[in-house]
Amino acid sequence: QVRLLESGGDSVQAGESLRLSCVVSGYTLSPSRACMGWFRQVPGKGRERVAAIKPADGSTVYADSVKGRFVISQDNAINSLYLQMNSLKPEDSAMYYCAAGGSLRMGVGCSVLDYQYPYWGQGTQVTVSS
Repeated sequence: QVRLLESGGDSVQAGESLRLSCVVSGYTLSPSRACMGWFRQVPGKGRERVAAIKPADGSTVYADSVKGRFVISQDNAINSLYLQMNSLKPEDSAMYYCAAGGSLRMGVGCSVLDYQYPYWGQGTQVTVSS
């Protein structure tokens, strides 16, 4: 059974930083489902992919709204995924989810679509005040 457990969400002021963590268990990479990512969701909207990583080679991709501020990383030795969030803005406030098993396609990379990630954590809340 695949399990993902996020932590690190908090309430902070604009400009501050947070580091989200996700511990993954029971998950085995496959060639076509080889991506892990962080998504976020605000009430009334769909889940937005913030960042994704290919554990096999460590390559990353980011949403334009977080480029230069957020960094996704992994520690394969302890099956963990991280999201370092710097210079936080009020618009970054959301529930943040860790996801695994994301679709990987040649020439396209990691999927941006939430339904193409079959495994999800329960989420961790990030609130940024101005």
